[in-house]
Amino acid sequence: MKLSLRELTVFALLGGLMYASKIALEWAPNIHLLGVFTIAFTVVYRKKALYPIYTYVLLNGMLAGFSLWWYPHLYLWLVLWAVVMLLPQNLPSGRAAIIYMLLCSVHGFLYGILYVPFQALAFGLNLEGMLAWIAAGLPFDLIHGVSNFFCGILIMPMVHALRLGERAIAG
Repeated sequence: MKLSLRELTVFALLGGLMYASKIALEWAPNIHLLGVFTIAFTVVYRKKALYPIYTYVLLNGMLAGFSLWWYPHLYLWLVLWAVVMLLPQNLPSGRAAIIYMLLCSVHGFLYGILYVPFQALAFGLNLEGMLAWIAAGLPFDLIHGVSNFFCGILIMPMVHALRLGERAIAG
């Protein structure tokens, strides 16, 4: 996937925007726009969406520290990206909006479950430990899933804005 200078610049800015949005919403636990950005970028840029997504992941590690909490981020957003990649590209706009909102929400609800494999490896958790980890995080996953659903309202407007920007840049 060779990138032009324009793409490199756009993807760096989009990754930075993801990080800035995370910082701006840190006052609200588990409420953020990262799923919205991941889905919108994937719908518009397909495989190349990995560039801004992993720019965000690297910025997050560089600016907040490459600690144990960071490593699951190497695959957490990849899961959401992969599911969006499996969806048909020509979904009607109204149907796409609902599907993307639901997908964003499900990713939030499952975040703790997606996080637990790394925790199990890093801390030697057995099945009981993994279930305890998931149970302890349920209130946060509930907030995460519900907020992702409502934040998901922004996905289609963001997709339209990105496509408009791409058309304007292309000439």
